[in-house]
Amino acid sequence: MGSLEGARVLLGVSGGIAAYKAADLVRRLREAGAEVRVVMTAGARRFVTPLTFQALSGHPVRDEIWDPAAEAAMGHIELARWADLVLVAPASAGIIARLAHGLADDLLSTLCLATAAPLFVAPAMNQQMWFHPATQANVGTLAARGAVMLGPGRGDQACGESGPGRLLEPPAIVERLAAARAPGPLTGRVVVVSAGPTFEDLDPVRFIGNRSSGRMGFAIAGAAAAAGAQVRLVAGPVHLATPPRVQRIDVRSAREMHAAVLAAVTGADVYVGAAAVADFRPLHRVADKIKKVEGRPPPALALEHTEDILAAVASLPDRPFTVGFAAETADVEAHARGKLSRKRLDLVCANRVGVPGEGFEAEENALVVLGGDGFRLDLGRAPKPVLAARLVELLAQRVAARAGFGGRT
Repeated sequence: MGSLEGARVLLGVSGGIAAYKAADLVRRLREAGAEVRVVMTAGARRFVTPLTFQALSGHPVRDEIWDPAAEAAMGHIELARWADLVLVAPASAGIIARLAHGLADDLLSTLCLATAAPLFVAPAMNQQMWFHPATQANVGTLAARGAVMLGPGRGDQACGESGPGRLLEPPAIVERLAAARAPGPLTGRVVVVSAGPTFEDLDPVRFIGNRSSGRMGFAIAGAAAAAGAQVRLVAGPVHLATPPRVQRIDVRSAREMHAAVLAAVTGADVYVGAAAVADFRPLHRVADKIKKVEGRPPPALALEHTEDILAAVASLPDRPFTVGFAAETADVEAHARGKLSRKRLDLVCANRVGVPGEGFEAEENALVVLGGDGFRLDLGRAPKPVLAARLVELLAQRVAARAGFGGRT
C-alpha cells in the first residue's frame, strides 16, 4: 500500500449503504500514515454511527454545521484550512449534485467550498443513478474544476443490480491518494498558461472580442498543477473557477495580457499560449458611447495590430519551452505549421474552430500537436480536461528531454 505519511485527510462520508466501507477506509488511511478527521452527513448517520469513526480516527466526528461549541471559533473554516486533501467517500448522487452546484446546505458541502485543498470524490450509487445525464453532467462539472474522480467500480450492488456504481475498495482508494501525492512529472517546474479571449474596447460599452470560453487553457493549467508544476495562469475575461493550486492573473486586453505574460514567464520552464488573443484593436478608443444617427452611415473603424505575445516569449534570450495554439477554420495543419515556423515555437496545437460541439464555447476539443522535424501527435477528440492531461503528459516528456540535452533545467 502506498504511503500517506504526514498527510492530513478530511474524509467526508455521505449517505448510502457503502458508508460501512468508510470505516475500513479510515483504518487503512491511518495505516498508510495519514491523520484522518471525519465529517458525516445526516444520511451517513443512518448507516454508521459517529462513534465508530471517532474510535477509528482518534478524533471527534463533525456532523453538524449548527454546532455552537465547534462554531464558536469558526470550526468549519479551521477544518477546511487543516486539510491537505478532502476525500468524499462514499459520494452519493446527492452530494455530487450539491458540490457541482456550489450549495452549502450542510457541513460537508460548506467545507468543500471553503477549502483550497484538492478534492477527491469516490462515487457510490445505483448504476442507473450513475448513468443518469444529470449525474454525468455534475461529475463533468466537478472534474472540470479539478476534482479527481476515484471510480466508481463495477460489480454487484446492494439493490440487486450489477454494473458501475460500487465504491472503490478502500485499498484502491488509498493507493490512488498516495499516487496523487507522489512527485508529478512537472514537479519543480514553473508553467505559465494564458487562456480565454481578450476584449479590445471601442467605447465604454462596446468591444472587439471572440468566442473563446477559456476552458481549454484553464484545463491545461489545472492539469499542469496536478502534475506538480507551479502554475501561473494569465486569464482574459472569462467566468471560470480558478483550478486548485494555480496562481491567477486577470487581464482584459491584448496589451494587458502581453505585459502580464512577459512578467510571468521570468524564470518559467514552460509557456502555453492557449489564449485567443485579438489580432486587431481599435486605433482610437472613444471616450463616450458611439451614437447611432439616423441617415448617417456607421463610422469607419480604424484598426491596428495587437502585440504578438507568442513571438515575444519565443524571442526571449532565456526563453521557456514555448507552445502555441492555432485555431483555424480551414487548412488547419498547414496554417499551424506556418505558425510553428514563423514564431519559432517548440510545439503548436492545431485545432479546428467553427465546428458545432468542438473548439470555442464547447465542452470538447480535438487537438493535433505539431513540432519540428515533422513531429505530429493526434491527441484525438475528447473533453477538454482529458485533452489537457494528454498534452501535459507530452510537455513533461519534451521538457525533460530538452533539459537532458542542455536546455533549461
